[in-house]
Amino acid sequence: MSSINLDKRIKELRKKLNISQDKLAKKADIPFSTLAKIEGGYTPNPSIDTLIKIADALEVGVDELLGRK
Repeated sequence: MSSINLDKRIKELRKKLNISQDKLAKKADIPFSTLAKIEGGYTPNPSIDTLIKIADALEVGVDELLGRK
């Protein structure tokens, strides 16, 4: 999956929950800067641990986060 799709997917899911980047970062227990870089497309390959934390915070599975329903 390309980083362009991942960053858009995270932003889309975050907006569905109507939460800010800051709130999502706190909920996922990751630094705000890490989330901002991922959503901004500056971190094309975040670690699997980070993806799991983001998916859990967004209340979706990693497959759905990656667009693989």
